[in-house]
Amino acid sequence: MPEKESCTTLLKGPAGFAVREKRRDLAFVLGSFFLTVLFFIIPTGFEGASQTADSERVRGKVLEVNNERLINTGPVKQGEQQLEVEIRSGRFKGQVFSGSNNLMGKIELDKIFAPGDSVLVVISVSEGGGIRHAQVYDHYRTGKTALLCGLFFIFIILIMGWMGVKIVISFVFTAAALIRILFPAMLRGWDPIFASVILVTLLTAVIIFLVGGLTRRGFTAFAGSMGGVLLTSCLAFFFTWWFKIHGAIRPFAEALLYSGYTHLNLAHLFISGIFLASSGAMMDLSMDIASAMDEIKTQYPAISRINLIKSGVSVSRHVAGTMSTTLLLAYSAEYTAMIMTFIAQGIPLENVINMVWVSSEVVHTLVGCFGLVLVAPLTVFAGGILLGGSGKTARGQPA
Repeated sequence: MPEKESCTTLLKGPAGFAVREKRRDLAFVLGSFFLTVLFFIIPTGFEGASQTADSERVRGKVLEVNNERLINTGPVKQGEQQLEVEIRSGRFKGQVFSGSNNLMGKIELDKIFAPGDSVLVVISVSEGGGIRHAQVYDHYRTGKTALLCGLFFIFIILIMGWMGVKIVISFVFTAAALIRILFPAMLRGWDPIFASVILVTLLTAVIIFLVGGLTRRGFTAFAGSMGGVLLTSCLAFFFTWWFKIHGAIRPFAEALLYSGYTHLNLAHLFISGIFLASSGAMMDLSMDIASAMDEIKTQYPAISRINLIKSGVSVSRHVAGTMSTTLLLAYSAEYTAMIMTFIAQGIPLENVINMVWVSSEVVHTLVGCFGLVLVAPLTVFAGGILLGGSGKTARGQPA
């Protein structure tokens, strides 16, 4: 009888909690994995928008290039490249065709091919099953992309272990949710702000609970992060309206309207992009603060709620300070060339500030930083409620 009691006591103690936490963690990881697979399986409804039943996409290799019809005007090339391309995959493997690469004089859109380049070829198939027309689309990068992703995932898992597996799942889950769920939903008519808030809530829950577990620490980080996202969305809406930013300043935004999606509200699309882009940094900041407060509570179980909040405030001030600069540096790459162009042309600073392209980036960056600063006190407050109190506390205690 004493042995049974001791076993029961053990299972109710820290060891028993650790076992239950591992099982719960494993169940959540498996659930997230299957949800990720489900997202990839669900059709978006736009799969056949750019192709027909009589077309194929295959890999090819450039054998010869003729640049006699190219005209060089400074750094810009215009004209036409004559290509000899061998098909390297699909049912037409081994066949060689002649094609052309037309250059429009726009460096950001034009591509130049050289002998030996691996290219993506779009083949139009005739009724008899032969090649009606073949067009070189761009350099073939599918294999390189897969290799880079594979190396990245292996590196994370080798360095981080089991946590690396969860990071990989959250990474792929985020990509699948954006490409397969959010973007098609907005194309179908969902308001970008509403759709993005729903998706960010789902992403925040999955990512934070994968990393922090279904614990009070995890719920603290989730509460702080979501509070920051909601407040940032409100700020983004107000400042976008106040600065009179129409939203068409984003690349391909106008082309999207001309593609038949005139129902899209580009201003709302711009607003959703602000808090969507900063949500990752908010998760990072909230998890840092929640983990620090949880560690303090674990090391000093008798600490009062007020002192725990004070410690959280101290941690948040240091973390938020560097995180805001990190966000600024991350966004700066988007408009480096634009600012350099204005400087090179000697345009006055006041003119630059009042340009819609610059104003949109100012709103994007500063509203995102506002959100980060707001996440800190929200997470500390949530931590004081969920992690505070007196008594002995196990690490990562359950909610």
